[in-house]
Amino acid sequence: MTYIRPTFRHPALPKNELGYTVDYYEGSLSTLCAGCGHDSINAAIVQACWEMNIEPHKVAKLSGIGCSSKSPAYFLSNSHGFNSVHGRMPSVATGANLANRDLIYFGVSGDGDTASIGMGQFVHVVRRNLNMVYLVMNNGCYGLTKGQDSATADAGSKSKAGSVNLFEAIDLASLAIELGATFVAQSFSGDKDQLIPLMKAAMKHKGFAFLNVISPCVTFNNNVGSTKSYDYVREHVEVTGTMDFVPMMHEITTNYDSGSVNDLVMHDGTSIRLHKLAKDWDPFDRLSSVNAVQKAKHTGEILTGLLYIDPDSTELHEMINTSEQPLNALPQSLLCPGNEALGTINRSLR
Repeated sequence: MTYIRPTFRHPALPKNELGYTVDYYEGSLSTLCAGCGHDSINAAIVQACWEMNIEPHKVAKLSGIGCSSKSPAYFLSNSHGFNSVHGRMPSVATGANLANRDLIYFGVSGDGDTASIGMGQFVHVVRRNLNMVYLVMNNGCYGLTKGQDSATADAGSKSKAGSVNLFEAIDLASLAIELGATFVAQSFSGDKDQLIPLMKAAMKHKGFAFLNVISPCVTFNNNVGSTKSYDYVREHVEVTGTMDFVPMMHEITTNYDSGSVNDLVMHDGTSIRLHKLAKDWDPFDRLSSVNAVQKAKHTGEILTGLLYIDPDSTELHEMINTSEQPLNALPQSLLCPGNEALGTINRSLR
């Protein structure tokens, strides 16, 4: 068996505005289990970046430990990457972001990496509103260590071995909204028509964009009794609404069924087109969003789509008034201005 991706591609593959075919955005050949939901998410990232004409070298991928954290190897091989220690990806992302604000930061984590050992890190990167995409590939188990229940496994769900989970699940989407995340969405790895527009919108959002994607583990958590299996998710998905991502200065034609449509203009002129379906749900109202997620959970449904967005978000660089020029591009004279400048700063703090 080989893990080397073939280099041959059909010569008539379409190219984006940069002249790249989609294979330029791929990574190494995946070593994940056949049918793993994570591979579908990786494919959605590849497609979203290709359609948005993003230069791969302007993206920084960061991850922790777990099956999910292996995934950055499988997309955007021409981008920057850093695989950190378990649960500590947010710290690395914060440092890298503060040093170079010009990159698109894409953090990939799992339900164990985020909801257990990394919970403290997750809480603080949300409240700081760091300008990044934070993606959780949520399968409800520890796939690298034989499928033990994770902190997002629902109470009453059954593992492959037949044991019943006794503990309440941590709802990462609700938690992110409550902590002040300015973009929160939830999706299913098998729904690329919803997932790709959400990826695009998250990358264009100014501030912390959180994506919780249910991604079934085919080896340890795809059995009868699991609430993270393919069958269960497909039977219990409730969509908040359909969404298109509308690039700036591109003509887009859409065809919607009856219902309300809301165009939300992003900071760079691109826009998200929301088609509201769920009752009593307002993506601009934090309380409404949290209530909608909790109501769906109470009835055993999984609410997907764009759950909450703050169109007037103020991200970390604006909060702490950092230099417009990335720190890694500043000359030595500005980074180390000398004793006199340091003395002036110290005196101003007295």
